[in-house]
Amino acid sequence: MLLSRFKSLYVQVITGVLLGVLVGAFEPAIGAQLKPFSTVFISLIKMVFAPVIFATVVLGIAKMESMKELGKVGGAALLYFEILSTLALALGLVLVNIMQPGVGMNIDASTLDSHAIAAYTNAPKMASGMDFFLGIFPTSVIDAFAKNNILQILTFSIFFGVALSHSGKRGKIVVEVLDSFANAMFKIVNMVMRYAPIAAFGAVSFTVGKYGLGTLVQLGKLMGTMYLTCTVFVFVILGLVCRVFGLRITKVLVYIKDEIFVLLGTASSESVVPQCMRKMEHAGVSKSVVGLVIPSGLTFNPDGQCIYFTMAAIFIAQATNTPLTLTDQLIVLSVLLLTSKGSAGVSGTAFITLAATLASLGKIPVAGMVLLLGVDMFMGQARAITNTIGNCVATLVVGKLVGSLDKEKMDAALNTPMTQDRLAEIYAGAGTGDDHAPLPAAG
Repeated sequence: MLLSRFKSLYVQVITGVLLGVLVGAFEPAIGAQLKPFSTVFISLIKMVFAPVIFATVVLGIAKMESMKELGKVGGAALLYFEILSTLALALGLVLVNIMQPGVGMNIDASTLDSHAIAAYTNAPKMASGMDFFLGIFPTSVIDAFAKNNILQILTFSIFFGVALSHSGKRGKIVVEVLDSFANAMFKIVNMVMRYAPIAAFGAVSFTVGKYGLGTLVQLGKLMGTMYLTCTVFVFVILGLVCRVFGLRITKVLVYIKDEIFVLLGTASSESVVPQCMRKMEHAGVSKSVVGLVIPSGLTFNPDGQCIYFTMAAIFIAQATNTPLTLTDQLIVLSVLLLTSKGSAGVSGTAFITLAATLASLGKIPVAGMVLLLGVDMFMGQARAITNTIGNCVATLVVGKLVGSLDKEKMDAALNTPMTQDRLAEIYAGAGTGDDHAPLPAAG
């Protein structure tokens, strides 16, 4: 019985995380050298990241019966994203003021060594609104794929999908080739996922080995507040959204538990994007909705990241005794409504965005970000898990809003126990039925 449970991916990942804590705590010199294990895993996922998004979006759009549905899906998704990410920012602001994790630390910002965050503060600054808009359109398709630029890949995929839908019989030949290509990519994902427990072990070993368990204890209140806020967001806000649309958040969480545990080890939302796309298709959401909502959600619906931004900014102010009025905090919230949307495809995105935001405000010391370094990986786990849950819920909700959710398939998927064999079949694309079913015609 115990052996059969160990075959489950999430059990293997938990084991990797626990072993990582032990190695990092008792052999920190060794643990600090193990980061390449997680780097290799994330690189392998990124290797198929762009092809999976491209193929999924193109196939979904090419199978649409009406191009009006494309605007319908995009409009519903963007409206949903804006509402939920704003709620996430506000929730983070409220709870950090209630819990006050930084109060009493009494840190003099002038004594902090800002060299440790130079890689983030010296990174390219956040683009203006117009630059961000222009950056959505690729000047080179090859460059967009090479850099894994999500929004540019999405833009090209939409154009290509629309072109195929108007290409008649010639277009169908390309669709069939892309279909086979997509299935091959997902089979690669299935192979890569076998490596996830080792990646989790390496990531946690590195963080604990480099920064020590003492750092976790010292900043435990901040971490606890972050995880509490994310829990409230998932079970209260997303739970209410699910109830309104006839879903149950607990069933969604059980359905994607393997991806959640992978995130616990990697702390990277990108590491489970292909897997979540396949699972949402298996749950009855049309390929077109999945292909538009999940990739764009990484940029426009980073719920966990939004919670982190407001929480980290106010925590630094509390820890360095920087006085902030209610107006100041509302300005922080307003600025983050914009800056939180413009960091897709940037390495160290949360830190870079936060640094740029604090620098633009000029009131909260940017050097205070040094306080977050030791626990950033563990807070990154909360960010990534909340981001992913939020995007999976968004996919189901938008699918239902635009009439492209097969309720029978969804009920079957959410109510059937997830065995390791079934998980492998979903990742590889087997047993998902008609993944390319068209959306109903508008009107």
